[in-house]
Amino acid sequence: MKIGLAGYQGSGKSSLFQWLTGVEPDLAKSHLDQSAMATIPEPRVEELIRIYSPKKVTRAAIEITDTPGLSRTQEGNAQKLACLREADSLVLVVAGFGGLDPKVEYQKFYEDLILADMELVTRRMERVAESLRKSLPKEEKEKLQFEQETLEKINAGLTTGEPISAGGLDEDEKRVLAAFRLFTQKSCMVLVNTADDEQEPERFRGMLGDEIVVLAAPVGLMLELTKLSPEEGLELIEEMGLKTVDRDEVIRTMMDVSGQMLFFTAGEKEVRTWILRKQGTALDAAASIHTDLARGFIRAEVMSVGDLIRLGSERELKAAGLMRQEPKDYVIQDGDCLFIKFSV
Repeated sequence: MKIGLAGYQGSGKSSLFQWLTGVEPDLAKSHLDQSAMATIPEPRVEELIRIYSPKKVTRAAIEITDTPGLSRTQEGNAQKLACLREADSLVLVVAGFGGLDPKVEYQKFYEDLILADMELVTRRMERVAESLRKSLPKEEKEKLQFEQETLEKINAGLTTGEPISAGGLDEDEKRVLAAFRLFTQKSCMVLVNTADDEQEPERFRGMLGDEIVVLAAPVGLMLELTKLSPEEGLELIEEMGLKTVDRDEVIRTMMDVSGQMLFFTAGEKEVRTWILRKQGTALDAAASIHTDLARGFIRAEVMSVGDLIRLGSERELKAAGLMRQEPKDYVIQDGDCLFIKFSV
């Protein structure tokens, strides 16, 4: 899972990247995308460590990519947007300081993404139309006709400024569009980079309605606070009277918006968190651990981390009849801890 940070030059996007990953971007490579991993916070891991005293603890991480800032004049944006297409999900960073209206900033930036998608789609439509004028085998022609119909449907939505969401497409249409990696088909959230003295960050949360998740934080200030101890940072925030989100909340929200969740494996050897798409099955979870587990899958032993923490041990959990045996099509739930039974 790669999450791309996008925004206009000067939005604070690179500061957000450093705050979330702890890695300072290389200014000499500002024209390129730069990636680093950010550990996904999960407080329940500490309780599992207490229960199992494992030899090893491994926390899942997501790849965050700082993409080149776009120019408001459109100059050089095509190459910069090409870097952004590789991301699976987007975080649009908009300025909420210096007299800028973050809602207007978002609308401008999203219009740029729509135009970039329109350009890509229309170019492909032209090539498909040219191919259809040739004599082709029936199967190939039908395939191209379906692609053309799908692209026309998408282009119609882009033209009106109301892109069709993935939910409005059937599986065949989604497969056609997969190779294009359209911006308007990616999951997306907005982070408003506020002034350091912003007293009402909550006012930004509903600015784009219920469809787009919006968080707000003084990114520059939060980055500076990482140079202090957690206690000193918290004290300074309280002294300034600020109400802001912390790094963990931003990362958890990014995970949620991108359609990902965590599941657990736990034992004396290792306690570990794993990334899985929402609605993923036990077989999907087994595959994310190791392909051999999926290939030889028999069943999954499933327990709730909440029950495990409440009862204090696996033995007590099993005695309470709370260890379940689930088949490969079982849909993983938040807080599930798995042990995969498989044959070699």
